[in-house]
Amino acid sequence: FSSNRKKMNLKSERRGIHVDQSELLCKKGCGYYGNPAWQGFCSKCWREEYHKARQKQIQEDWELAERLQREEEEAYASSQSTQGAQSLTFSKFEEKKTNEKTRKVTTVKKFFTASSRAGAKKEIQEAKAPSPSINRQASIETDRVSKEFIEFLKTYHKPGQDIYKQCKLFLDTMNHKRDLSIEEQSECAQDFYQNVADKLQTRWKVSPEKVEKAMDQIEKYIMTRQYKYVFCPETTDDEKKDLAVQKRIRALHWVTPQMLCVPVNEEIPEVSDMVVKAITDIIEMDSKRVPRDKLACITKCSKHIFNAIKITKNEPASADDFLPTLIYIVLKGNPPRLQSNIQYITRFCNPSRLMTGEDGYYFTNLCCAVAFIEKLDAQSLNLSQEDFDRFMTGQTSPKKQESDSFSPDVCLGVKQMCKSLDLLSQLNERQERIVGGAKKLEKDLIDWTEGITKEVEDIVEKYPLEIKPKSQALAAIDSENVENDKLPPPLQPQVYAG
Repeated sequence: FSSNRKKMNLKSERRGIHVDQSELLCKKGCGYYGNPAWQGFCSKCWREEYHKARQKQIQEDWELAERLQREEEEAYASSQSTQGAQSLTFSKFEEKKTNEKTRKVTTVKKFFTASSRAGAKKEIQEAKAPSPSINRQASIETDRVSKEFIEFLKTYHKPGQDIYKQCKLFLDTMNHKRDLSIEEQSECAQDFYQNVADKLQTRWKVSPEKVEKAMDQIEKYIMTRQYKYVFCPETTDDEKKDLAVQKRIRALHWVTPQMLCVPVNEEIPEVSDMVVKAITDIIEMDSKRVPRDKLACITKCSKHIFNAIKITKNEPASADDFLPTLIYIVLKGNPPRLQSNIQYITRFCNPSRLMTGEDGYYFTNLCCAVAFIEKLDAQSLNLSQEDFDRFMTGQTSPKKQESDSFSPDVCLGVKQMCKSLDLLSQLNERQERIVGGAKKLEKDLIDWTEGITKEVEDIVEKYPLEIKPKSQALAAIDSENVENDKLPPPLQPQVYAG
């Protein structure tokens, strides 16, 4: 069994599914978990790199704006030198010059202000506003979360009042920053988390355990209110990425567990239940509004995967077993708005959860699984390029264990019953083959016996057995010879005297 496991691990490494644990960490070497959405950095290192890149971009934009302004001024001056004196009066010249300056100032400001389409986007958002029932449901949930948050802060006494004021101030600030990019809003949220955590530890001397609980409640309170504004906003390409990933997963519907070296046997009822629960958890992630709740769904899904592997192999699962199985679960479940949920967690979750702990580990593996699905090719599945292309285009599909006649809405019990009937049919055919072989063996034995008997009879008939009479026994040498007395008498021993 150990040799089989080694072979499976080697095969996984060869197919590119294996991910070294060091690759999950921040590539800057700080020791925290990285994230493909942060280009392999952790939250802290990514913010530093993003800040440097942002300052550089701002400087380049200023230089570009100044260059464009100089070019416009030179073009305007050259045009006025040839036509201005003859065609325009001095007053008209001053008026036009004022208008040009106003236009140039507006052009420069466009580089550093929100898009002029903000009003149009607001109208679009109002036109796409959800129905009153959805708004009422969201309002009820918001009120419930607000009451729970206030009750929780009562246990913190004076720090609780300050925390509530900080949260209200942050929400008011975010309401006035709707025109900012989603990255800038994410940076504001991350700064807020960091500032509140620092104040809880340094100014209010709160224990680390209570700080963690407080940060969870703060995240729940502010993100429940901000969810509809910052989840999959129209200013990003999150929706486009969602559709691309969904289309990719649908095109890979033919991928089997054997191709991914998934160590899970769904023929075991308990394992099958674990797989269904894992798929349910990863799909349920989209229904949550708080990043921590979405992370909890990923964690529950991962634990069900580990249990399924443990039951199948009858031993604890390893990281090399987990990642291929997670890829299989994502392919089988095709979770809705997968990229939007990953981006939402990345942007607005408490960074301490993503950088450390089991939540961060499972989330990083999910990001790796999605990246693997996006780059999956023939070599990854140990297939020829021709077969891979045919499977992707739907021209053919690999031989499946189950019948293809089932519709997607058929329940699991009916599938299991049909599978059992198929097994019984196969056993019946096998039994008939065995009975036919036994009858043939019996006939062969009878024929062989009859053939041997006939051969013996033919030989006896050809060479009959003649029994001769018994000859007279020869006389014993030492017996008395009555008929012949001519023999000399036997020698007698002689005794010599002296």
